[in-house]
Amino acid sequence: MRDRLIDENTDPARDPVVVFGRRSAFARRNGTLRTVTADALLAPVLAAVVAESGIDRSDIDDVIIGNAVGGGGNVARLAALSAGVPVSVPAQTIDRQCGSGLEAIVLACRLIAAGAGTTFLAGGVDSTSTAPLRAHRLTSLPGAPDFFDRVRFSPPWLGDPDMGAAADNVADRFGITRERQDAFALRSHRRAVRAAETGAFSSEIVPVHTDAGDVVRDQGPRNNLSAALLARFGPAFSVGGSVTAGNSCADADGAVVVLVTDRATAVARGLTGALRFVDALSLGTDPNYLGVAGGEAARTLLQRRGIAATRLKRVEFAEAFAAQVLASLDVMGVPERMVNREGGALALGHPYGASGALLVLRLLNQSRAEAMPGKLSLAALSIAGGLGTAALWEWISTRSPR
Repeated sequence: MRDRLIDENTDPARDPVVVFGRRSAFARRNGTLRTVTADALLAPVLAAVVAESGIDRSDIDDVIIGNAVGGGGNVARLAALSAGVPVSVPAQTIDRQCGSGLEAIVLACRLIAAGAGTTFLAGGVDSTSTAPLRAHRLTSLPGAPDFFDRVRFSPPWLGDPDMGAAADNVADRFGITRERQDAFALRSHRRAVRAAETGAFSSEIVPVHTDAGDVVRDQGPRNNLSAALLARFGPAFSVGGSVTAGNSCADADGAVVVLVTDRATAVARGLTGALRFVDALSLGTDPNYLGVAGGEAARTLLQRRGIAATRLKRVEFAEAFAAQVLASLDVMGVPERMVNREGGALALGHPYGASGALLVLRLLNQSRAEAMPGKLSLAALSIAGGLGTAALWEWISTRSPR
């Protein structure tokens, strides 16, 4: 089958492209960002993208932000106004749980392709430290709260396991050993530590002010982690299971924003390269094995476009649990060593609504550093309730139209 990177009967000048992005540092829940609410975490990142990219605030068509555990309302609008975006610019907050940030960027790309605008700020945010407590109203005692830890993602008759238990299910079903999970987790930390030490993250992180000072460094990566230490962790979620605290991510606080525009606008601004949106796909699978849904979505997307996994230059896959990443990579036919070259959520932590957006920011910055037009990359993740999302990208030159 011929690769279908270009959709026929479309205007190349209207190709959606990601051209710029920034993020906050990522911090463990109740860590260095524990006092910063989601809107206060997002606002400086939005402001930095606007200021550093040089766009005119009045040119922004919409602000689209993913958020999973906020208090409702519209954190995108609150943060946008706090960042100095004009009151005339709309904003919306979307929720596909930990896929929300990627979904926000994909939505911006779809809107541009449809001719509904040319300039969008998109990304995600979550503050797990300040997320509101959740409660149902008791029917037996009207008005009294019945607090709960997590929402329901699937009906009980179908199965609705906790995330960690579902990761154990995936490890058992797909034969992902404890040793392989621990090795992947260790690699994630080492890669993130190395990336930080070499300055790979410094230019993308926007300082966030707290009473203790500005937060400018990721809190999660551990340079003292070892295989021996990981081996000491016991099963965290299931008796006899292989998923441990060491090969699982930590809940985190963080925000990511990218600038999405069309090719014509990127060319007019004199940008030398951009991450062109090719296609994206979301699908559902058995909630009991939710961790493999991202791999299924990626495989289906590549098949739809007639592209072999071997064509991919780089892959970013959200690391909620090592087991589900490894199972998904096996489904996709992608070698694990080529994934998450600067570490992932196992090291950095998982600010649910922002994690999918970080995948795109990673691909953007890594592709720009290599500047190899025509190279393909993929962002994918598995989502609560048995959902998976994948997005395909191509690095292009924007010096002149195709």
